[in-house]
Amino acid sequence: MTTSTSPAPATPPTEHTLNDGTSLPAVGFGTYPLKGEDGIRAMTTALEAGYRLLDTAVNYENEAEVGEAFRRSGVPRDELVVQTKVPGRDHAYDRAVASVEGSLERLGLDHVDVAVIHWPNPSRGLYVEAYRALVACRERGLVRSVGVSNFTEAHLRDVIDATGVVPAVNQVEMHPLFPQEALRRVHERLGVLTEAWSPLGKRSAPFGADPVAAAAEAHGVTPAQVILRWHLQLGSLPLPKSGDAERQRANLDVLDGFGEGLTAEEMDAITALGRPDGRLFGGDPETHEEM
Repeated sequence: MTTSTSPAPATPPTEHTLNDGTSLPAVGFGTYPLKGEDGIRAMTTALEAGYRLLDTAVNYENEAEVGEAFRRSGVPRDELVVQTKVPGRDHAYDRAVASVEGSLERLGLDHVDVAVIHWPNPSRGLYVEAYRALVACRERGLVRSVGVSNFTEAHLRDVIDATGVVPAVNQVEMHPLFPQEALRRVHERLGVLTEAWSPLGKRSAPFGADPVAAAAEAHGVTPAQVILRWHLQLGSLPLPKSGDAERQRANLDVLDGFGEGLTAEEMDAITALGRPDGRLFGGDPETHEEM
């Protein structure tokens, strides 16, 4: 049985206040796999469209492009949120600190707004040390907020028990086919913001599924906008990626161009599309390793 997602707020907030007192925009821009001059142009048009959160990672190999897009855009630094990720190969304490320092050098910034651990890689057993390193980087002013990515409830409790610092965010796979209902309840109890990678579901995006298609027709919007609005009304922060300027603007338009939003019944019907095998590539954090 699907747990009801109602009541859904008719007007989601335009930003999220994190547990450390800082804030993030309600929608971010995913940068994987944007690289090179084409990637810089895509990121620049995203910033021109109004995105203010750029999500990158060491393993995306595009931090330099993110920094260049920021400089070309002319967006003031205090309006920009840059989020990056420490890879599994750098989970040892000193290596994690060096990873953050390397990211800053490639980005051309004096601090990163959000730094997260990319995957827990539990077989190595070093994610707690990596998290300690991020907390130390925050104390040095290299990082504004610390978080994690692809962590389970057990992984979250491990880092909280070890450091006393609750991650500000947990970036996880989340889309209608994998709505992360149980983990979102954990996040709500702990005060962790859910960020959604692959928020539309990539090639598996259920654009033609009845609940999505019907809502798109009823509200006069696209199926992608329906799914992104579903994220906003659930309280998650989606990170859609597109190299197309028109789609970038459409993805951002769900903030204020959606009328009264999805009804509770529409929300529940979309969430009901979820299935146990809904992951895009079987990326179970208990077993998936990414160095």
